[in-house]
Amino acid sequence: MNFDAYARTAVDLVNAPMEGLDDLRAVFSGDNAWMCDAVTERDVTTFRRAQKRLREVFQLGSAGRDSEAVNEINSLLKDHPVQPRISGHDASDWHMHVTSRGATASAEFLAAAVWGLAVWLCTHGSARFGVCADDRCGNVYLDTSSNNCRRFCSERCATRSHVAAHRARKRATLAGV
Repeated sequence: MNFDAYARTAVDLVNAPMEGLDDLRAVFSGDNAWMCDAVTERDVTTFRRAQKRLREVFQLGSAGRDSEAVNEINSLLKDHPVQPRISGHDASDWHMHVTSRGATASAEFLAAAVWGLAVWLCTHGSARFGVCADDRCGNVYLDTSSNNCRRFCSERCATRSHVAAHRARKRATLAGV
């Protein structure tokens, strides 16, 4: 099982717009594409709640509030339990699912996302949960840098923020002349 990929699904979910069913369906890609047709309007509410709680985990972790981040992940694990099982269509296609047979697509996705974050936290620590330093953005990310120095969700946000800071310094210098 690729737990980093599961943790990244949590990032994708938190950063996704969630106005309606089309937005929810856009979250599913790759191995999760089959979920597009399995979700309903009712799932949108479930995903919105999960988004809010997962964002809180990133905010707590990036603020150094480890115990609170752990408590929230434990609460999420309780609400979105992992029940692993082996599945497959033939002997060459064995793979793991994180929920029991018959679970809904939303239960499968959310259990995987929460489990991925739990494993990520245990492996890398909650300090590796980040919230973009660009005030206009607010996206979350997993810090995969070698020295835990990442501050932005993307190069685009980093560049935009650095250019804005440069222009502000330039304006301040010109105003002081």
